[in-house]
Amino acid sequence: MPALSTSVAEARRHVVQRLGSWGIDQDTRDSAELIVSELFTNAVRHTSSEDVRCSLQLIGTRLRLEVADQGCARTVPEARSVSADQEGGRGLMLVEAMSEAWGVRPNQGGAGRAVWAYLAI
Repeated sequence: MPALSTSVAEARRHVVQRLGSWGIDQDTRDSAELIVSELFTNAVRHTSSEDVRCSLQLIGTRLRLEVADQGCARTVPEARSVSADQEGGRGLMLVEAMSEAWGVRPNQGGAGRAVWAYLAI
């Protein structure tokens, strides 16, 4: 999808629809929707990507979510503590809290990176 803020809602819709078609329970769909929203938003805001790719994969009793960008962000995504009066910066803390595991890997195409998370089903 294009790396635009308007694509975040479209990515969420696609995730919820696909997981619904797979028969995934509502709680897992809700968690996946939030995680994809956070990861996609970060890819749009913090990279110089033209496109962002979102993928879903069922692996046994786990769901793997991945958002890959093409961009050259200056830092590696990491959860960080923020003060109570800061408006943003909590996205990866939410991803960390909601997922069994999450991480970052280089994008297969060479440029950019992919951020992934696992949810129990």
